[in-house]
Amino acid sequence: MRFLKKDNIAVAYEDTNTNLPPMLLVHGCGMNHSSMSRQAAFFGKSHRIVSVDLRGHGQSDAPHQEYTMTTFADDLAWLCNTLALVKPVVVGHSMGGNVALELAARYPELPSLLVMIDSVVVPPQNLLDTLPSKFAQVASEPNYLDVYRQILSTLCLPTDRQSSALIGSLQVQQHVLASVLPNHTTKYDASSAAAACSLPIAYIFSIMPFLDIPRFQSLTPHLVLASTLGSGHFSPVEVPDQINAMITQFIAINEGARRVR
Repeated sequence: MRFLKKDNIAVAYEDTNTNLPPMLLVHGCGMNHSSMSRQAAFFGKSHRIVSVDLRGHGQSDAPHQEYTMTTFADDLAWLCNTLALVKPVVVGHSMGGNVALELAARYPELPSLLVMIDSVVVPPQNLLDTLPSKFAQVASEPNYLDVYRQILSTLCLPTDRQSSALIGSLQVQQHVLASVLPNHTTKYDASSAAAACSLPIAYIFSIMPFLDIPRFQSLTPHLVLASTLGSGHFSPVEVPDQINAMITQFIAINEGARRVR
């Protein structure tokens, strides 16, 4: 891992540091850069890969503060500028997709394409109604990691063997999780970010879409939707070949469109 300090807070990341077109990989809530290692390995043949541990996660510092999508997006913009990543393809899983969307909305000239994988964005009302009680448990109970692991397990298929190992190994401090869970779901105004984002967006969902699809499409008419087969929430580790193929095709389509223009 490499480290850079922003306002005296260490941000950990991995960087293949090649001269290839850049790709930024952004993990989900409570995870770290290793949850997207299959994408890093695959796309490392064609892209310069930067995989980040968001603040509060992995080996990055975890100060006591509010953890918002704005904070994460600002961190990523700073990291891209510091590392001279020009027009990266930004791929975010789960919460990482919300961070990527916020990055594209706040810094429209920074990324080239946006891929969101199973992110809670413009969520349906039934999801908004059920989450707060679960988040309260995470914030208050000593066994908060077990509570969060149980939440994540409900998003998986019984056959998701890689997901079980990933969920079992996650480590994140309670104050981080208590803040970041509501701040990327019930409190995050994804509608404004989606409406402000003019980039091509691919949204890849699995067994249960965490979004109001018609509403998201109305906000982002340039949206492309796709779905995995045989995987729950952690599709980047369960069906990496499907995810990698979809991202490859999305990049190719948009590169072709740019050449035509």
